[in-house]
Amino acid sequence: MNAVVAGVSVDTDHWIGGRRAGSAATFEDRSPIDGDVIARIARGGGPEVDAAVRAAEAAFPGWAATAPDRRAQVLRDIAAGIEERLEDLAVVETADNGALLRSHRRGVMPRSAHNFRFFADHLSERLGEPDFDTRGHRNHLSWDPAGVCALISPWNAPLMLATWKVAPALAAGNTVVLKPSEWSPLTASLLCDIAADAGLPDGVLNVVQGIGTEAGAALVAHPGVRRISFTGSVPTARSIARTAAANLTPLSLELGGKSPFIVFADADLDLAAAHAVEQYDNAGQVCLSGTRLLVEESVRDEFVARFLDKARSLRQGDPRDEATDIGPSIHPDHFARVDGFVQRAKRDGATVLLGGGPNEDLGGLYYRPTLFTDVDPHSEIATEEVFGPVLVLRPFTGEEEAVAAANDSAFGLAAMVFTGDEDRAERVTARLVAGTVWVNCFFVRDLRAPFGGSRLSGIGREGGRWSFDFYCDIKNTVFAPEGWTGRSPSKEAP
Repeated sequence: MNAVVAGVSVDTDHWIGGRRAGSAATFEDRSPIDGDVIARIARGGGPEVDAAVRAAEAAFPGWAATAPDRRAQVLRDIAAGIEERLEDLAVVETADNGALLRSHRRGVMPRSAHNFRFFADHLSERLGEPDFDTRGHRNHLSWDPAGVCALISPWNAPLMLATWKVAPALAAGNTVVLKPSEWSPLTASLLCDIAADAGLPDGVLNVVQGIGTEAGAALVAHPGVRRISFTGSVPTARSIARTAAANLTPLSLELGGKSPFIVFADADLDLAAAHAVEQYDNAGQVCLSGTRLLVEESVRDEFVARFLDKARSLRQGDPRDEATDIGPSIHPDHFARVDGFVQRAKRDGATVLLGGGPNEDLGGLYYRPTLFTDVDPHSEIATEEVFGPVLVLRPFTGEEEAVAAANDSAFGLAAMVFTGDEDRAERVTARLVAGTVWVNCFFVRDLRAPFGGSRLSGIGREGGRWSFDFYCDIKNTVFAPEGWTGRSPSKEAP
């Protein structure tokens, strides 16, 4: 099947063993921009997953045996293909998930290409690590590809987060079955075309479209899968973990958070307020967002005034318009979920300083940027991940209270600290429970750094050597000193 989305032809069938494969059933893909059906997608399940895993198993020996420099070159060619089709990918993904077109053009799609290029380079660096000595014996480390990898990517940055998994898995010599979110499946299909044009052998990358409870569940339960990487919600991760336990399949889970955004009285308040407003990026559908604004009491009013001034200047509307700052929520179900959190918080007595409901002027899936204060720190709105444009503000007095409030969470993905005191920054960041902490900045990311969280924010780390190690079986081979045969002297021939 084919659909024309934003002027780009997209095949909406699966990609299995280097060719397109349909299914008897399909599902609708609607654009969050206006609710229109933009494609009908093949609805895979157990049979399609089994075919994809078998294709990946068949392709694995050849790809694993491919020389690392050749694997790296194919990854670089995929990166070049993404760059060549950057505009197609950007307009299709904006139509599919409603994120800003300007962000896709300037950041998201270039980052998707960079993911492949980075791991192509990292492959050579990792395999080139030197041997080391133990009492005259030589230790040689090797990174053996694990096998078929099941990769389940989310809907909020579909291509970038898929390539974040696909690139290291392929670099390590594995084969892949990718299951994209049913809410934003289209750019995964375009990635298959790009990979094929780059010379990736048939069966090395496979994509099965479908509903999570059908295709996703069948994929993580398949006995042929050797690694599972999932980005998404805690309830889904728990289900995946229970299923993976039956086969003892190693897991990497990135599960979002409820991150603290700490502003001390000695901070640059303009800088802090500007970054706080950035937490509404992608309609709040960003796992790293600092949705709990913890502000020192003595500057609370001044910070709030600066924040509201900046937030009220945000323009909400069509994400294809370069002037738009905030687009729609991804899906009616998610929109209703976000609104449910907001309405319950209002009923519970939280004070609305900004927004507080859908954008009636725009209709559809556009939700107003919202800020609550006077919130019970243990209430639902203060503790649960909303994953929408909803922030809560809580004052604190002193460093101890700030750290305690920041760590009073079931999550531990990220944190932001704004202060003019370097010693305080060192003290506070050392005590925060988080996988990433930004000091006087936000969203500075480097693929050489680990990414992941503590507590309910996930298991494991992605990025650099952490990704590569996850997708490998790491082996140590110990060689005896040169000239030693291993035979006991008493048993040597005369």
